[in-house]
Amino acid sequence: QNLGESILYLWVEKIREVLIEKAQSSDPEPDIKKTSEEVDEDDGDDFFLEYQPDHEDPIKMLNYITSASQEVDEELPSIHHGNPITDRRSTFQAHLSPVVTPRQVRRVLEKLHENKKIASATHNIYAYRIYCEDKQTFLQDCEDDGETAAGGRLLHLMQILNVHNVLVVVSRWYGGILLGPDRFKHINNCARNVLVE
Repeated sequence: QNLGESILYLWVEKIREVLIEKAQSSDPEPDIKKTSEEVDEDDGDDFFLEYQPDHEDPIKMLNYITSASQEVDEELPSIHHGNPITDRRSTFQAHLSPVVTPRQVRRVLEKLHENKKIASATHNIYAYRIYCEDKQTFLQDCEDDGETAAGGRLLHLMQILNVHNVLVVVSRWYGGILLGPDRFKHINNCARNVLVE
């Protein structure tokens, strides 16, 4: 029936139709406001939830992600701090914590931001990998915190080393001299050192 057509486009259109039907058939909750936004003159029935994630604050983003799963308050995992590396007045330091839930990730990040020195770092890059035994998959994510592609590289290092149930945060204090690609080397070396310890 759809020979030669883009199947991805057909899926997206079908999902859009189902969502529109569902939105029109159910009443919205009082605390969630829906707004409509016209894309074309022909197609004005798309709607979006008003919430837009705050990409500037990774802790708020993680709060939003984990708020759906209101679990029992878990204890704060231990946090290990690695040795700092300094190059051309920029300092890098890694922090590691064993985690098994996204809620623990959020709590560790909050605890680290309580330290004024860490909170004042130019970039707090992090990545975590949590192994979900019931689904035989990994729950993983990363944050660049303004240091373009650094979070993805940190997560890639963790995948190569096959580490799981761990959060690694690398803080960078910018010293005024651009390091170029050397900054990624220092970020990954800090992370590798703290993982080996």
